[in-house]
Amino acid sequence: MADHYEVLGVARDATPDEIKKAYRRLARELHPDVNPGDDASERFKLVTHAYDVLSDPDQRARYDLGGSDSPFGGGGQGGFGGFGDIFETFFGAAGGQRAGRPRSRRERGQDALVRVTLDLKDVVFGVHRDIEVDTAVLCDTCKGSCTQPGTSPVTCDICHGSGHVQRTVRSLLGNVVTSQPCGSCQGYGTTIPYPCATCQGQGRVRARRTVSLDIPAGVETGLRLQLPGSGEVGPAGGPNGDLYIEVTVSPHEEFSRDGDDLLATLEVSMSDAILGTTTTIDSLDGPVDLELRAGVQGGDVLTIKGRGITPLRGTQRGDLRVGVHVVTPTRLDARERALIEDFAKRTKAPPPRLAEFHQGLFAKLRDRFRNG
Repeated sequence: MADHYEVLGVARDATPDEIKKAYRRLARELHPDVNPGDDASERFKLVTHAYDVLSDPDQRARYDLGGSDSPFGGGGQGGFGGFGDIFETFFGAAGGQRAGRPRSRRERGQDALVRVTLDLKDVVFGVHRDIEVDTAVLCDTCKGSCTQPGTSPVTCDICHGSGHVQRTVRSLLGNVVTSQPCGSCQGYGTTIPYPCATCQGQGRVRARRTVSLDIPAGVETGLRLQLPGSGEVGPAGGPNGDLYIEVTVSPHEEFSRDGDDLLATLEVSMSDAILGTTTTIDSLDGPVDLELRAGVQGGDVLTIKGRGITPLRGTQRGDLRVGVHVVTPTRLDARERALIEDFAKRTKAPPPRLAEFHQGLFAKLRDRFRNG
């Protein structure tokens, strides 16, 4: 078998660009449409086969190490190589285009993901955000054509616009005609002699752009919102991918979320718990009056209707549920202590005793929040 480097007329340390130029020069000279002679046809097959091997880094490395590039391997011993070599021989290189249909430079852009951190108040009412996205946008210079202004792609002079080249391979089944992507135009059917200098012939550039987003009420950590067509523009001005917004809700110091309800804890003095009182608390959407009945107990839950979260798919807001925590004084002066002792004598409260088991105040509050 002829040496591939000698067939292409290049040195063994030739660069990929030198190998490509040598192949294009010989292919123009020997292509059957240009030179119909039998000798030229055979040489064209050798040139194409040599280029297929040397233009592929893996195949070239095996060839340089002395391995056979025969479709059936075995170094001329009649053995069989890997299944990948056999399938490549009969059906063309993996990922190649079907014969007669060149690849399109225009492809759909990739999807993009942006993470947004919200406050709990944003979740209650929804919020508008302008988000900065680092993405691929259409090149303003070439408008996606990939070429310098005033120029255009030209039909490949090797495959004549088909995007593929055919070759005949001798096999155990006889001569098999295979089709592979053209190595000169990479299967596009056209080449770009003057690529756009702004985008380097890609039809798109990296840039930051602003995306306006209305985030609805009721979202929660981990939720992803999809904006179709707001992702990266595709190569050669292809259609945009989608943009996904992933939400993270920051913890709040005073309120927490339980479904569509908001939970809070209200500290109440012992005297207010005994006598009852009216107070005003600051909810996430303004002040709310709250009445504590006389004798309210620690762990009781007071419900304020319609001051919770608007569900993601609905209009009826949840409730604000306030758990009562009675604060027992720890420091008393002599007069205060005397008053408490007098109160204890008058009420004749029963002594401490074992009662129904509870996991503690926080467990009691949690249970009442959920079941109250």
